[in-house]
Amino acid sequence: MKLPFLSEKSKDSSEPQEDVQGHLSTDTATAQAYPDDESVRGLSNLYFPEGPSESHVRDIADVLLDMGRITDDQHARLRQEQAAKPASDAATCLLKEGLANADDVLMAQAELCGLEFRRIAAEDAQKQAFDKLDTDFIKRSNIVPVSIDESTLVIATSEPANVFAIEDVKRQTQMNVEVVVCPKDDIEKICDAFQEETIEYDLDNIISDMTEVEVVQDQQEESEDLEKMAGQSPVIKFVNYLISNAIREGASDIHIEPKEKFMRTRYRIDGVLFETMQSPLKMHPAIVSRIKIMANLDISERRLPQDGKVSVIVGGRAIDLRISTLPTNQGEKVVIRVLDSRSILRGLEQLGMEPVVCDAFRQQIAVPHGILLVTGPTGSGKSTTLYSALCQMDGDKLNISTVEDPVEYQLDFCNQVQANEKIGLDFALALRSLLRQDPDIIMIGEIRDNETARIAVQAALTGHLVLSTLHTNDAASSITRLVDIGIDAYLIAASLNAVLAQRLVRKICPDCKEIYQVPEHMRKYLENSGIRPEEIFHGTGCDHCRGSGYVGRVGIYELLVIDETFRDMINKDSSVSNMRRVFHESGQPSLFDDGIKKVKQGVTTIEEVLRVTEVYGQNEAEVFVENEG
Repeated sequence: MKLPFLSEKSKDSSEPQEDVQGHLSTDTATAQAYPDDESVRGLSNLYFPEGPSESHVRDIADVLLDMGRITDDQHARLRQEQAAKPASDAATCLLKEGLANADDVLMAQAELCGLEFRRIAAEDAQKQAFDKLDTDFIKRSNIVPVSIDESTLVIATSEPANVFAIEDVKRQTQMNVEVVVCPKDDIEKICDAFQEETIEYDLDNIISDMTEVEVVQDQQEESEDLEKMAGQSPVIKFVNYLISNAIREGASDIHIEPKEKFMRTRYRIDGVLFETMQSPLKMHPAIVSRIKIMANLDISERRLPQDGKVSVIVGGRAIDLRISTLPTNQGEKVVIRVLDSRSILRGLEQLGMEPVVCDAFRQQIAVPHGILLVTGPTGSGKSTTLYSALCQMDGDKLNISTVEDPVEYQLDFCNQVQANEKIGLDFALALRSLLRQDPDIIMIGEIRDNETARIAVQAALTGHLVLSTLHTNDAASSITRLVDIGIDAYLIAASLNAVLAQRLVRKICPDCKEIYQVPEHMRKYLENSGIRPEEIFHGTGCDHCRGSGYVGRVGIYELLVIDETFRDMINKDSSVSNMRRVFHESGQPSLFDDGIKKVKQGVTTIEEVLRVTEVYGQNEAEVFVENEG
């Protein structure tokens, strides 16, 4: 029986049929396989199987390969990972594996969309153009107007594929639109700059209004007067000015200090205190009361220290302020710590780690169990490093929990516990509870005592990765510190994976950077360190850097990876001198070595490196000179 809808082409044709690519057609192949069965040959026309597709849509990985940002091996490894996880996209894989940074990925996206990638400074944007769109829309869509060229509005976006938002801009402005691509940070800086300009303070008038009322601080019954004065407009404006100006200047702390005849205000910028103003002393009680009210503290209590926290909106973004008051012989001193979450949500490569150290550190945070310590003095950037490490982890698939005192930054992808010793919730108790919460990653704000250290070691030995900080001068001395706390050497050798020691050095101001004549007493030392004296830079001082010659900070690091040699030495002799000797013999770069690299690169000065490494750095320098000599 012959089916009427079947083709007779294969039966009637005596020539083998080929498709357009020169391959045997399905009918011909079937006929050759079944020469005596006409029905089978005819049925072959019902189904034409598709061969493997050889077409490939060009994506971000291909662009980065062409740009030379990734190697052929990295490109191949990325394709293998995508094949194993079909739902993953190239951008996510590149960032997760550390093969490219956010700017590289954005540059590749711009190339795919046929757009120009451009870094845009706040001073390059026009206020006239910025006002064309609502600020909420700009932040929500990550599109900011930059300039107006005749009838064309130039806009910058960090999401070039969002064509709907671009069309929305055209509809709202009724203008021709030219699109460029820039990082999201640039958009935020432009928003901050123009929003801050809208808030103008006449400081002289504010101070004049505030000094009209004199408050006697020694009388307890004046609490009501203080509260009333703290709610008046001049006081509010002055406190708002102090906070907004500190954020604009990049300050990490605000110090309000009463003196015998005046009130002194200082900002800590790049780790160094700068005096910003001296105000009449009679302003001090109202200023302190206003800050206490903001932080929900007791304004009538002036004899005991108090701590509080408040969230404010400055320049359109949320800023957390940690407030501490301390009674002094002249009155209450107030210190306000400025916590900006944008400063910690950054990649490891942006912290200043050398590529070799960065790669090794990434390997350590990928280890499933053990202890990873970050050490250094207060203000050396330990929390930023730990938060950046947590940001590299997959919060959707891992149970990440932290115990902190205090919780400085809010992270959406992990569970954060605030330690509170007043109610008995210390680090040890919180850790014991966390271990019953099925954790994968545990971050401890600081290992302070034997009980916390012991629980951390137990957690590491039972299959958890523990990240924490420790106050030591260098990586090698951390081992001795754990022994001093009361942890047995064999437990340290079994649980400790690595120790990262770090410091922050100030970067040379780019606006006043120049080569300078090295002092004669340092010339021989620099030559022994491999630095050519004629290539040493410093900042002469300008308005941009407030005359200091430095703007911003960058980290210097030393990473001690605990291998079998170190484990043996920990069990035999865990003294500081022995640990430092073994570390030096391992050839791993020290803090001082990393600082010297940044001096060679023109990032910082030799004075900065010696300042932050202190005696340890100078001893390293003497050893280096002695060995080379």
